[in-house]
Amino acid sequence: MKRNLVILVLALQTVWLLATVVQQETLRHRGRVILLATRPVDPRDPLRGDFVRLNFEISEVPTNLLAGPATPPAGRTSGVKIYVALAPAATNGFWEITRASWERFAPAANEVILYGHSAWSWGNNPQSVHVTYGIEQFFVAEGTGNPHGKLTAQAIVSPAGRAILKDVLVDGKPYREAVSDTGR
Repeated sequence: MKRNLVILVLALQTVWLLATVVQQETLRHRGRVILLATRPVDPRDPLRGDFVRLNFEISEVPTNLLAGPATPPAGRTSGVKIYVALAPAATNGFWEITRASWERFAPAANEVILYGHSAWSWGNNPQSVHVTYGIEQFFVAEGTGNPHGKLTAQAIVSPAGRAILKDVLVDGKPYREAVSDTGR
């Protein structure tokens, strides 16, 4: 009986692990790659290891682009799902916010829908909603967490609106290449 229980637990863990891998790889192959502009943020955290913390320009959703009420439903300020439509800018190739809503909606032909969650922050502005998308951290090799240069991010967005980071670019070069060029 105990042996069967151990085998069942191991089988469930294996299935969970494989399902996670299949989900990530499916997103990488079927999702749409978009380029996102970032804003400067202190990229170091001595307690959590080396990673680059990203703050995207699309993290501040202007309330005038929200369909419906400007405040989240139920009066909550954090953790409410929000859907944001992005389209490529004509001038620089970065994807920008075209509209947003607390309710799911269909994208136009040139848009992708990215979902995130409203988040309270110290810099909250009443004319915008701060949104986190789950792609705000990019883990890097030890000792390379403080890049010098303009950071941009390539993200892959699934048709369901979920995003993962494909790469972070430093002055247009892939992160690993850029930090190896500096002799780190």
